[in-house]
Amino acid sequence: MVWAKGVKPLIARRGTAHGSGLGTHRWVIEQTIAPLHWFRRLRIRWEIRDDIREAFMTLAAAIICWRRLTR
Repeated sequence: MVWAKGVKPLIARRGTAHGSGLGTHRWVIEQTIAPLHWFRRLRIRWEIRDDIREAFMTLAAAIICWRRLTR
């Protein structure tokens, strides 16, 4: 579908640059999402219902913010 629109998907490897500009914010996004995987309940999905998972995501984000603010 992306190829049909004329966009060539290129994701840069970590630490390398390329001319297309795609993938330039990859490391920032990985650092943002990585703390959520500290919580086992979010790393392995046990819940069937999406609203329960969303509640755990919100709780994890609140705990991460609280820990960083108290430091």
